[in-house]
Amino acid sequence: FPPSSPPTTVATMPEDSPAPLTLDPSETACVFIEYQNEFTSEGGKMYPAVKDCLDAVGTLDNSSKLLKAARESGCKVFHVPIAFEKGHNEVSSDPYGVLAGIKGAEAFESSTWSSELYSAMAPVDNEIVVKGKSGLCGFHSTNLDFLLRQNGVKNVVIAGFLTNCCVESTMRAAYERGYKVYTLKDCCAATSVAAHTNSFEHNFVLFSHVTESAEIIAAVSK
Repeated sequence: FPPSSPPTTVATMPEDSPAPLTLDPSETACVFIEYQNEFTSEGGKMYPAVKDCLDAVGTLDNSSKLLKAARESGCKVFHVPIAFEKGHNEVSSDPYGVLAGIKGAEAFESSTWSSELYSAMAPVDNEIVVKGKSGLCGFHSTNLDFLLRQNGVKNVVIAGFLTNCCVESTMRAAYERGYKVYTLKDCCAATSVAAHTNSFEHNFVLFSHVTESAEIIAAVSK
């Protein structure tokens, strides 16, 4: 028998790695939803419900770093608080779901400590505090869309509370309005880690680029 030939080696080319994300700060807005004492601080009515997720994800520390980077790079910064007048008459007298919980707890009452923005995320002079949010979506009862377009924004980076409520509603609305949407797994929080994780794994991938703060910070700092 003739000697067997050595096996043929087929060279394989490594797969191309995706290029690092870059975002033009002049076209990018960071939208911070409901960083208010009610969620972020001991004594807030909603704080006990989100504390486990805040701790597990590192939401507040990561969000503070993102805000700092957004300011330094020249991104537009929008703060989107929610607030209700005393009595919560903006909400039905027979509410259900999440708004029933808010009204029953008298949460986010205007002109009180609970509705004030968290001190570490407080706006500076050139940042916009979006007014009029008394529902779940950051767009629906506000002029957020007008403000974003007036500032030439194409890329919307969303962070805040609650992952599977106001953040998700705002993400979907931004997507349908044609913005390029980025959501941050380490800058949001829900009333359970499972709800937070499941939202990103199953819903957010349909309406946004799911990422983390470090990638966005690098993308706007190039």
